[in-house]
Amino acid sequence: MLARSAESLYWIGRYLERAGHLARLMRQQTESLVDSPVRDIYFGWHRIYGALGRRPHPGPLDTEADEYYTLADSFTLADDLTFEPTTPDSIRNCFARARENARQVRHLISAEMWASLNRSYLRLRDLEIQNIWASTPEQFYATVEVDIDAFRGVSSSTMYRDQGWHFIRMGSFLERAELVASLLGAQIAAVRLFEVPVDAYWTSLLRLFHAFEAYQKGDGLEIDAGRVLDLLVSNPQLPDSLSMSVLGLHRELSAIGQGPDRTATSQARSQADFMSDLLRSAWPRTIDAEGLFAEFRNASRRLHDLVTETYFDYPVVTRPPRVGGFDQ
Repeated sequence: MLARSAESLYWIGRYLERAGHLARLMRQQTESLVDSPVRDIYFGWHRIYGALGRRPHPGPLDTEADEYYTLADSFTLADDLTFEPTTPDSIRNCFARARENARQVRHLISAEMWASLNRSYLRLRDLEIQNIWASTPEQFYATVEVDIDAFRGVSSSTMYRDQGWHFIRMGSFLERAELVASLLGAQIAAVRLFEVPVDAYWTSLLRLFHAFEAYQKGDGLEIDAGRVLDLLVSNPQLPDSLSMSVLGLHRELSAIGQGPDRTATSQARSQADFMSDLLRSAWPRTIDAEGLFAEFRNASRRLHDLVTETYFDYPVVTRPPRVGGFDQ
């Protein structure tokens, strides 16, 4: 497979995983605007922006503000994360970039995949925050989630299982690993900042990852922050857990096989092994969960760099001409 084609497929996986993750956060956040106190609403915004590594405001959010100011603030922040053209990771920009990458590799994906992604993009293209805020913005974000789930389903049922399939999957797993680690670290920081009750804010995190029922089965009804984190980190049966993402990365790296440079391939696999060790060995003993999540996130970014060097941006080595032979 051509390196540029592999890279486009990889980024389709990453951009759609990013858009889906942000849509879930935004759905939960806009649902909270209906009847939640100001402190709860601003907790959510700090968690989202902390996970993105950005400041939500030129100045601090005013937790003593009245309801009207809070809604106006939320309107501005939602626009920034959803439609703002200068925000690289806004939901609309993620769809636009995924679609552009898909356009370049239409010969490698199924017609159904292209139709699904193109339809979702066209639905988003001309919308503005005013269009969704007037009624039920949470329903808009739920629709975005459905669109991404539909693309995944169509991909799973129609795409040929060659290297292209594995590059999409690798991009998705790597993006998920980085996003989940960033969000867990931001959750800890926001809980500490707002000094909020444990139950509500850790329950919301479980629901965000569709893990509330799994937690109840294994840990009972009492919400404990440590057990919540352990479930989201180390349970390999939970689709969005860090362990599941790392297992997926190992599978996809193995399926794709060697890159042109065996040393670079070995380094990429070693980095995935390092991420596994962080979860298997370091996590059970850590006393600084926030620091471990930061280390894991940085390890994910390092793996991205190694994947790029191994499969997309490797040096081309030309064979020297043979003296006295036909290649002269």
